[in-house]
Amino acid sequence: MSEPIEWLPDGTPYSPRFGDRYHSELGGLDQARHVFLGGCGLPAAWADAPQWRILETGFGFGLNFLVAWEAWKADPRRPRLLHFVSAEAFPVSADAMRQAMPREPGLRLLAEELATRFQGLLPGVHRLAFEQGRVLLTLYIGDAQAMLRRQQLTADSIYLDGFTPELNPDLWSADTLRALARHCRRGTQLSTWCVARTVRDGLAQQGFQVRKVDGVRPKRHNLHAVFDPAWQPRGPRGPRAQPQEPITPRRCMVLGAGIAGAAAAASLSRRGWQVTVLDAAEAPAAGASALPAGLFCPHVSPDDSLLSRLSRDGARLTLAQLQMLSGQGLLQPGTDWCDTGVLEHGVEAAPRLPRDWQSPGPGDHWSRPASADQLSAAGLPADAPACWHVQAGWVRPARLVQAQLALPGVRWQGRACVARLACTDTAGGAPVWQALDAQDNLLAEAELVVLALGPATNTLLEHSLGAQAGWPLQPIRGQVSWDVHTPASAQAMPPFPVNGHGNLVPAMPLPGDAAGPGWVMGSTFERDQTALPPSPEDQAAAHAANGAKLARLLPRAYQGLQGFFDAPPRATWGAVRVASPDRLPVVGPVPDQAPGLWALTAMGSRGLTLSLLCGELLAARLHDEPLPLDARLAAALASERLGCRR
Repeated sequence: MSEPIEWLPDGTPYSPRFGDRYHSELGGLDQARHVFLGGCGLPAAWADAPQWRILETGFGFGLNFLVAWEAWKADPRRPRLLHFVSAEAFPVSADAMRQAMPREPGLRLLAEELATRFQGLLPGVHRLAFEQGRVLLTLYIGDAQAMLRRQQLTADSIYLDGFTPELNPDLWSADTLRALARHCRRGTQLSTWCVARTVRDGLAQQGFQVRKVDGVRPKRHNLHAVFDPAWQPRGPRGPRAQPQEPITPRRCMVLGAGIAGAAAAASLSRRGWQVTVLDAAEAPAAGASALPAGLFCPHVSPDDSLLSRLSRDGARLTLAQLQMLSGQGLLQPGTDWCDTGVLEHGVEAAPRLPRDWQSPGPGDHWSRPASADQLSAAGLPADAPACWHVQAGWVRPARLVQAQLALPGVRWQGRACVARLACTDTAGGAPVWQALDAQDNLLAEAELVVLALGPATNTLLEHSLGAQAGWPLQPIRGQVSWDVHTPASAQAMPPFPVNGHGNLVPAMPLPGDAAGPGWVMGSTFERDQTALPPSPEDQAAAHAANGAKLARLLPRAYQGLQGFFDAPPRATWGAVRVASPDRLPVVGPVPDQAPGLWALTAMGSRGLTLSLLCGELLAARLHDEPLPLDARLAAALASERLGCRR
């Protein structure tokens, strides 16, 4: 259930939980602009910075975020990226947010865009992107103290907001202030309307220099503080999530022009890098990303496992970037992708939603039991074990790759077969990596390299760094069956994709010169098989296996396509993907002995769901940004977990 809101006669939102107003009866905009934005010296403090990171306690109706966003838009000296991170235990509904929208036309437009994305806020970390990915809102949904203690970020400004200490003491406690101080650099500015002695003393104990300043009505005083402890602040703990030294965007080589490589290129280009994407093929998306169409979709489990949470983060970000690229005219909704939703039919085991999800609630935004109408549309019985994934759909991977490579700052270089990498020192500058072909001819050079080569990752690592430099990655060959619909087969299709035993994309434009809409069914999982193209015998076996999967997944659809599966395959696709031992992606630096060499690989069969999220994670780690997902999930994907075998 959404947080209940009452509305006072003057229109001010009121919290029954805390017995307090969300803001003063004079309105919240003056407070947002003068107590918080101005109290932290903004926008002047962020002038010409590459990024600015604001950390807030108590998101409420988002007024502080909207005002910061508005100021960023209006500032010609704005930072390239604005990060706004806010902890909120009890998020309001999108409908309540719309009811409380500010009246100013400019802010109202921003508030409507925020309300449209303000959904599905289960406990955890959620990343919402605006302004083509240059304004990033990261929401910590849960107890502020607990969330702040386990996340990794460095804040430039802190907004200490929330209901009064008398009514909400935990948010102002010494433990919460200590958790906030963990995320400060020397010079971080803090502002708040609260001047309670306990708060002033608590901030001082954590290393803040505190002073009262003139207040904003109805408050006589506000509080301003600067983090400047007498001791040396502790750096990041656990697996290193940020670089030791600030990094300046320069030149980057991304090796591999599939989904992962294009995702890395797009995320880095938005941060000012000049990115060259190299690939041995003549065109982008020539490997596994040449799949005619595939699904992005969350995973569900009764314990809301790591994979379930990770896939939700990935699905949200994938959908957001598809919408963003469409708004830029680089993708066409309905042709290149579609958020149809996906039905999961539990052929081998019934899909089970988390036990603590309540309906109605934020979980409904993601996955829910399939309705009778959805089951009927798929030709399944009313008691079929199935669930419906709302934030899911299909996409043509090659078109997504092409759209990302068309972004400013990205250059594609085909027929570039990199045999090895060599690192050279430069006088007074960062080491430069050189990409060399088999004859040691220079193909390109850059200060940063991202390996997105899938199964070819280890070969390049071993040729460049030594025989023991590779990681324990498993190749997995996959094959799909696909063809053009006949009128009869089209009638047998469900109106949406279905997964659970392989997956079926029932209707989408086919690549190349194929006439009319087509279908895609697959994929096989052939572990440790790397031969490409597959032999005719392997193609026939995979075609039969995909048909058998479809017969169990969707009997009615199989009947409509049985003629295709009874005949030899006319259209084939096979590619080799790669997986890590724990079946999770690998994101991060290669070894410490090779500075500037990073990897983004091992997406397995979930590249369309996870690659764009992992591209953002890689960029965030490089730039000491707030992470786009929970720090525990980020640690589970970190390349450091695989160690160095040299």
